[in-house]
Amino acid sequence: MPPSERLDATFSALADPTRRAILARLALGEASVLELAEPFAMSQPAVSKHLKVLERAGLVSRSRDAQRRPCRIEIDPLTEAADWLEEYRKLWQANFARLDTLLEELKAEAASQASAALPTNFTTKEE
Repeated sequence: MPPSERLDATFSALADPTRRAILARLALGEASVLELAEPFAMSQPAVSKHLKVLERAGLVSRSRDAQRRPCRIEIDPLTEAADWLEEYRKLWQANFARLDTLLEELKAEAASQASAALPTNFTTKEE
């Protein structure tokens, strides 16, 4: 699968809160479909459908271990997504830093203009 399609599949799979919860559980260690279904109010077949989406995205793999097929999280697609997001985080961080600098310059300019507008020589009626 080309990198852009892999990234699309990753974000599509992560769009569902149940699938994110399944990944959070698998981050603690491998688990069977039965173990993954326990905390959810859904059937094993429904959890299996979510797992298939995660598998197609490469986020989960299953192996055969005698009678069970444990699921485990795969880190590479998450790393690719994090790397992609990091580039945009850097871009926005730089943009916000420039805005902060501009704001400080505008504040300093406004303060300078305000102090220049004040009269420098005050006279009172008593003088």
